[in-house]
Amino acid sequence: MTSSRPYLIRALYQWIVDNNLTPHILINAGHKGVQAPQQYAQDGRLILNISPTAVQGLLMGNELIEFNARFGGVPMAVVIPTGAVLAIYAKENGQGMLFSEEDDGGDSAPPEPQPPSGKPTLRVVK
Repeated sequence: MTSSRPYLIRALYQWIVDNNLTPHILINAGHKGVQAPQQYAQDGRLILNISPTAVQGLLMGNELIEFNARFGGVPMAVVIPTGAVLAIYAKENGQGMLFSEEDDGGDSAPPEPQPPSGKPTLRVVK
């Protein structure tokens, strides 16, 4: 199956905006493919305001999040692979979701079920 992360990011973004709050994303600034203002990163992490008033041309695809924004008055095209997104949340109350840094949301196959070992047992359930 494809990763669930981009779908969850889009859904939470819409939920946050619908509630008149400010959506922010926490990203791994060192993730391969990230094109964002590295000078604002702290400990390899970057928090970006992605509200409709802060960015222009926001595209939230299955592989990339892309938008234009100003940083220190300088315009910049930002590109973020969805696997680099560690969290999306509302700035005002912290409501949102954290994502695992190791798991990018479901791209890997589940473990194979192990056959039961030994003799089967039955018990009566009342």
